[in-house]
Amino acid sequence: MLLDDAGRVLLGRRGIEPFRGLWDTPGGFTRPGESLEECVRRELREEAGVEIEVGRLILTAPDVYGDSGEETINAYFECRLVSGDPQPDDDVAELRWFEPDALPRPEELSFPSVRAALAAWAGSLSG
Repeated sequence: MLLDDAGRVLLGRRGIEPFRGLWDTPGGFTRPGESLEECVRRELREEAGVEIEVGRLILTAPDVYGDSGEETINAYFECRLVSGDPQPDDDVAELRWFEPDALPRPEELSFPSVRAALAAWAGSLSG
């Protein structure tokens, strides 16, 4: 999850299925031989046009990708913006910064693992 200096998290409104129109964390699938951290840096570069620093691991969670039933293991990292101004790629309809106490409602979020990761992140701020 990409954070700015004010402690807000960047979410993208999905421009494609599955869950088109719902909020998601920028990310994607690893390529062969790619570490999770390399994948996160590449995906944020592709989806938002930014360079990031990968920080602590917030959560790993199983999930299912869309109607195909493809099982996934998702890793959510706390990341910091190094350079660039986030701009949505063609599969992202919109990017928006959210305060921890003003996140979208659970039914506005794409995947169960995204809901769990955002809850874990927001919960870590108060504890």
